Amino acid sequence: MKILLLFASLIVRLGSQLKNLLYDWKIYKPEKAPLPVISVGNIVFGGSEKTPIVMNLISFLIKKGFKPALISRGYRGSWERRGGTLSDGKEIYGGWEESGDEPLMVAQNFPQAGIFIGKRRLFSCQKAKDLGFEVAILDDGFQHRRLHRDLDIVLHDPEEKISLREPPSSLKRAQIILVKKEVKIKEKNRMKKISTSSSFFEYSVVNKGFLSPNTKEMLPPDAFKDKSVLAFCGLARPERFYALLKDAGLEIVFFLKFPDHHPYPLSSLKKIAYKCSALKPAVAITTEKDMIKIGAYHLILKDIPLYYLKIDLEIEEKFYERIMSRLQNFA
Repeated sequence: MKILLLFASLIVRLGSQLKNLLYDWKIYKPEKAPLPVISVGNIVFGGSEKTPIVMNLISFLIKKGFKPALISRGYRGSWERRGGTLSDGKEIYGGWEESGDEPLMVAQNFPQAGIFIGKRRLFSCQKAKDLGFEVAILDDGFQHRRLHRDLDIVLHDPEEKISLREPPSSLKRAQIILVKKEVKIKEKNRMKKISTSSSFFEYSVVNKGFLSPNTKEMLPPDAFKDKSVLAFCGLARPERFYALLKDAGLEIVFFLKFPDHHPYPLSSLKKIAYKCSALKPAVAITTEKDMIKIGAYHLILKDIPLYYLKIDLEIEEKFYERIMSRLQNFA
């Protein structure tokens, strides 16, 4: 599997390098949006806390009095090709089937934010501007060079060597690079040598607690310490979810891993219910993204209490100062 992933990575990286050269040589020119664009992205395949940083940024901007809008391709949603407005800041007009799972999760957490879906990101930015939104957060936008961005934020793990979408040298395009606190100093210093003009900030993933889809009750991070747990998720990096649960002191009796963006058909829910019936854990726990797709079907697991993990990011204060200083240029 690693050999196949490495081969796929090499092919994609070659394509990215060619595209980047065409933009660097000004043969292709990015299109300017009618509002400031902050891009959040990475240079690897799969998850790297992009959605948590998007949500963290939206929360910060709302607190500062801005009207932010999420601009998302809507991966695997039916609106990906034709486009659509998931939220105008007043109402939510679709489900995860239309928008993809992560945009709906953002919409439910921030009902006052705009959420615009589709491959034509410039068109989505124009719609956001027309509806009065002031800042566009471009989700997974680092490779989407067709749209000009006013700030490029890249999350990167320098220890990731195989599943690269672009070579590490492409980090030079980013104004801000976010790296986890636990990454080795040696690796961090190597990154800083590659991208000397970028600002580097450290972040940590934080367990905020566990939420019940039935009661919406938030339990503290240590609520299930030493309790037997059946955990399940459909993530690109399931080991990160597993590690967060172990750090909370949970006794994981079984861990079910599904593919990233798994839609949870009835057969999957029956599989989870069967495992719960056989192992009789004290509780079943999944991620917020997975819970979005399970929805009301969680009642099939009514015999076992079901919760989802709520996470956030802790980032250096200077990161937010950098964001504000950039936005003040557009005031």
